[in-house]
Amino acid sequence: MAWHDWVKENICKRNEKLKEIIRTRTGLSPAMFFAVVTVVTATAAASIAVISSFISPPTHIDPDEKQPGDRNSDDTEIFPEPVQVGEICEDELRMYDGSDPEKPILTAIKGQIYDVSKSSMFYGPGGPYELFAGKDHSRALAKMSFEPADVTGDLSGLEPYELETLNDWEARFMSKYTKVGTIVQKPVVESVKSSEGSMVCRDDDISSTSSESDSEEWQLHRKEDKEVIGSHHLHDP
Repeated sequence: MAWHDWVKENICKRNEKLKEIIRTRTGLSPAMFFAVVTVVTATAAASIAVISSFISPPTHIDPDEKQPGDRNSDDTEIFPEPVQVGEICEDELRMYDGSDPEKPILTAIKGQIYDVSKSSMFYGPGGPYELFAGKDHSRALAKMSFEPADVTGDLSGLEPYELETLNDWEARFMSKYTKVGTIVQKPVVESVKSSEGSMVCRDDDISSTSSESDSEEWQLHRKEDKEVIGSHHLHDP
């Protein structure tokens, strides 16, 4: 017997033995058994892919890195020089969200405002980071989150590793974008009733001064009342 005939015969014997084992242990024909295995394998692979898409964190793209397929990646677009806005409140910062083409696109990290106009394809309308434009998005960067609730400068309750992530992002912004201002809190204004009965607004300093004046006036009236009472006692028969 030739060598190749011997090999072929042994392979046939092994195949027959395998088929017999499949029939005995599964009750299925070999063809049906392998069809089931194929379906199960494909289903498992699809399930793993779906689960991975849910548990994988969103990928933050570096706006300064050219992405494959960028149509104008080699074109150099000229942007105006960043303009300092100084100290502004969060309401004023929202006006620089990219909706007005005449204004720069600004965003903030840890209260520091940066001009990101040169990355308008990311932070401008329709861009992947549009949500961050015109806002302090420190918490979102720390948590690597795109949830609207995380687009805030509130850092309370963050884990140490999240704060470290935020510091890394801040360092990148400082090296790539121009700082143009700082977020400040709006002064607390309260409503008080004027002497005419209408409601007017005043800040804490005015309120404090008014309170002191009211106190002095009350003391003066009290002194006059005492003098009147004392005068009546003196003339009491």
